[in-house]
This record gives sequence, structure tokens and C-alpha cells, in this order.
Amino acid sequence: MPHSKRIAELLVDIGAVKLSIDPPFTWTSGIKSPIYCDNRMIYSHPEARNFVVDALVARIKSLHIDPDCLAGTATAAIGWAALVADRMDLPFVYVRSKAKEHGAKKRIEGDLKEGWDVVVVEDLISTGGSAVSTVEALREEGGVNVTDVVAIFTYEMLVANEKAQNASVKFHPVADFSTLLDIALEQGRLGSEEIDRIATFAQNPKEWGES
Repeated sequence: MPHSKRIAELLVDIGAVKLSIDPPFTWTSGIKSPIYCDNRMIYSHPEARNFVVDALVARIKSLHIDPDCLAGTATAAIGWAALVADRMDLPFVYVRSKAKEHGAKKRIEGDLKEGWDVVVVEDLISTGGSAVSTVEALREEGGVNVTDVVAIFTYEMLVANEKAQNASVKFHPVADFSTLLDIALEQGRLGSEEIDRIATFAQNPKEWGES
């Protein structure tokens, strides 16, 4: 991933990523984590924002398909997918986490044509649940072909890879947890012992939090 190191540096420099062992962060899912990544912060920094869009565009262009449309996951990746779709002059839709309770009661917002090849844009992959749910909605409700998800960052959790395989989809992050830890060590933000402790998080998040 040629853009991974620079994106990791940008995430750390603008404060989009925070690392802490004691106390750890508590995610919405209840997972105790040594890392918290808020990619929404990047929107406010034009240089970083443009670099990330360039990286996502390059990743999509390297895929085995030429997409007819890009789809963003709601809500965090709507902006990213829209920016990338605009840069690539492609149609754009977004997928709600659940169907609306009124109107057409649909999850997909936008004009999506059955049979299209669609690439999903995600901001962050943790367990992979939201990305896979988006893929399934596009296939079932939209009747389109989806085999690939591009993302800004991944925590590199094993469970995410398992979910991707089960859903017959591939995740393509442009930056990852391992590279981020390398940057944190390189910049002296954490010592090697702390980095080693944090590095075990992705293998078994539940066990890490309990320990």
C-alpha cells in the first residue's frame, strides 16, 4: 500500500487517531480498545483530505473491475464516497444502516441501476460488519454486483477478514493498524513495550480488553 505510511502520519498529526492503554477507549460495541480512529477529522484538513481522496481513487483504479457506481456507507463514508465519485465522474449512492421507517422504506439512496458493478467506499473497517451489511443491501435491494470495498483505515481484525470471506467480498484499505503503530514508534509517541502490547489487540480484541 504505497499511500499507507503518509496517511498514517496524517491521521496522527491531525489528531484523528488516539492511542491509549490505560485507560483504553470503549467503542460503541463495548470493545475496550487501545486505539480510537475518527476519520471525520480529515474532512476539516484540505491537504489531508485531498491526499486521502487521491489514495482511494488510485486504489479503485487498481481493482479488477471498472465500476459503474460508487456506494458510501452511512453515515461516516457518505462524504468520502461522494468526493471520490466526483473526482472519478461516477454515479454515487449511499446505503443506510437500516431501512427508513417511512416513505419507500429503502436502505439505498440514489439512482442505482440493476446489474451495475459497484464498489463500496468505507471510512473505517473494524469488525467489518457495516461494510458487509452494505454489500448485502446493494446485492439484495439494488440487484447489483459488489465484490470490493475500499476503505481509509483498517484495524486488521481477524474477524473482519472472516466476514469478508463469508460474504465473497474483498477489503482494500489504504492505511492500516500496523503501519500506524510503526509511525507512533518512529515519532516517539509511544515506547516499544507499549507498542508491543497494543499490537496484540487486533488478534483478539475481547481478550485484550479483559486483560
